[in-house]
This record gives sequence, C-alpha cells and structure tokens, in this order.
Amino acid sequence: MKSLGKKPDGARLERIKASPRWRGEQFRNLHPITPGLRDPNASMPTLKDFLCGGDRRVPRGPLPSMNPLDMWRKAPASGLRATWLGHSTVLIEIDGLRVLTDPVWGPRASPSRIAGPKRFQPVPVPLRAMPPLDLVIVSHDHYDHLDYPTIAKLAGLNVPFVTSLGVGAHLESWGVRPERIVELDWWESHTVPNTGLTVTAAPSQHFSGRTIRSRNTTSWSSFVMRSARHAVFFSGDTGLTSEYVVIRERLGPFDLVMLEVGAWHPAWGDMHLGPEHALEAFTLLGSGVFLPVHWGTFSLAMHAWDQPAETLLELAPKMGAQIVMPRLGEPVEPAHGERIEPWWRGVDTSPIAPEADTPADTLPKAMSWPLD
Repeated sequence: MKSLGKKPDGARLERIKASPRWRGEQFRNLHPITPGLRDPNASMPTLKDFLCGGDRRVPRGPLPSMNPLDMWRKAPASGLRATWLGHSTVLIEIDGLRVLTDPVWGPRASPSRIAGPKRFQPVPVPLRAMPPLDLVIVSHDHYDHLDYPTIAKLAGLNVPFVTSLGVGAHLESWGVRPERIVELDWWESHTVPNTGLTVTAAPSQHFSGRTIRSRNTTSWSSFVMRSARHAVFFSGDTGLTSEYVVIRERLGPFDLVMLEVGAWHPAWGDMHLGPEHALEAFTLLGSGVFLPVHWGTFSLAMHAWDQPAETLLELAPKMGAQIVMPRLGEPVEPAHGERIEPWWRGVDTSPIAPEADTPADTLPKAMSWPLD
C-alpha cells in the first residue's frame, strides 16, 4: 500500500545513524519516561475503549468555519498572521512568506480510504484553492500529520519541504523531488533560499511510525520559524519536557506559539500535552501568543471533542496566558490580541446530526498512541 510510505535507506539512512538520538536501530527521546506526567490512575486505553469509550467524541453538527481567501489577498498589517485549517494544519504568513504546517486534507487519519478516524468536516479551503506556498513543514510521519493524498498533490507544486530526519523517504516515494526536501536533526537550521526565513528543528517528546515495523525509524521534531521581524514556534506532537526551557534560551523569544492540546489521554502524559500541560509548556517557552492546534478535527482519543477548548478557556486566564482560539479558516494576527469567543459551544445544539460512525470509523489510526 503506497500510503504506508517508505523506510529510509542509502545515504539517508547513513545520516540517520549519525544522529546522537539513534540507538538500537531506533530514534530515542531524551527523556523516555518523564515521572509524574502520566496519570498513575489512568491505564492505557484498549481497542474496546476506542470503539465504545468516551462521550461526545464527535461533534453533533458542523463546526463554524470561514473562507479566508479574501483576507489572504491582503497582507497582514503586523506582518504575521496564522490561519488554523484543522488539526495541526496552519497557514502562517510571516513577513510576506507563506508556510504551511503538517498539511492534511485527506478524509481520514489512516492509510485506508475506507477505515480509520474520519475528519469531522472538510478543510474550509480546498487544496487547489490555496495561495502559492513558500514552504511546507512536516513535523513527523503519523497519519494525522503526514497525509499521502495531500502530499501527492503538493508534489506537483514547486514548493520546498522541511521535515525531520528520515521523513523525506516518504515524501520522495510520493513524488516530491529530492532537491526540494530538507531533513533536519534537532538544533539544525535551514534558511530557505532567497527568503531570509530560517527554520530550526528543535526537541519534542514523541514517537513515529506508519506501521508497527517502522516504529521510530524516522525522527520527530518541533520547529521554529524565524524571519527578520518575527518568530513562530510549532510543537508538532509532544509531551511536556524540560527541553522547552532550552528552546526558549536558544531560539526565543516568540511572537506566536502553536502547541498541541487535543487527541490526548491521561496515560499518554509523556507523549502528548493536552490542554493543561500545553499551558505549562507555554509558560516554559516564555513569550508570545498561544494558538492551540491538534484538536477539533479527528476523534483520536476518548475525551469530548471540545474538552481541550473548554479547559483552555477556564485555565488560561488563571495562568496569565494570552491565547487565540479562531474558528476554522479564521485568520488571526497575534499582535492584535483578538478576543476569544467560545464559538464551539453552539455546535452540539445543532439539530443536524453527523453521519453515524461505524466501528471502522473509530478504530485508532496506526501507531497513534504510545506503546512503550
């Protein structure tokens, strides 16, 4: 199945083996198990939990969304603007350049077109209608971050990719030309030619793999994008780690911080943030406006689909965190500090019920939860 991707080999594999985190034929986290982050009362979810567990995992009606195309035709007044398009897909406009993170337009976070977690609704902008891109960033190779049908379409465009070590093997196997792929190990940087935009890979606490046999054979990273005037932090997928302090010291300060908040479980405390740990990570990073990502798109855990948003709305003011929570497709400029409106609260009062999930629709995506 082509959507499974390809394992690194040749010169790419030799570079991987030179990484200080490559040990025992796998990439390793700096902190394999972080004491105190996993809830001691929480057990790992079972397949039955995924099939039958949890309440309100899927919204009853469509999420409010906007078509940003008219706004995208005008440059942001502050020079920095972000548009959340669902899950971890964000269009970042930074000093005249457009950067797309973890692009996923496919209908499922899965290698299959007929089984696996189904997205709640289409992306507010069709991929063919997207404006010209200057860069695509892919944090790691899980299905909800690296989507075969999306990459296959982007491969026809003359856009460069920056990603983690080894992930380029998937991209190349799907048609992206090798000269358009830059793979970075942690703390390595790449300046996009003729742009002045520098992208640096930074630590994260996660794992990788599109099959059981390919677990951790590619790397995972957070990324920092820095232009002459602005800096953006993108977490990818991660648990809470002390490395956020190091990232702040080496790569900060930041204008915009994008951290994952959804599709988490108390037993995954050292591999996914969730809203409470995301606020702690934001505090460690020390600056910027917080844009939550990795929620409101797929049912990948047992919590209610809007639980991350409600928790952030409650806790952020207590922690002094400035957050923005735009609707799907709603461009926001961190410098303007837009007021938060709990737009998600009206979704489940809609009389329109979504198509009922079948068991195949609620099966967990391949390698979607920690198996340490």
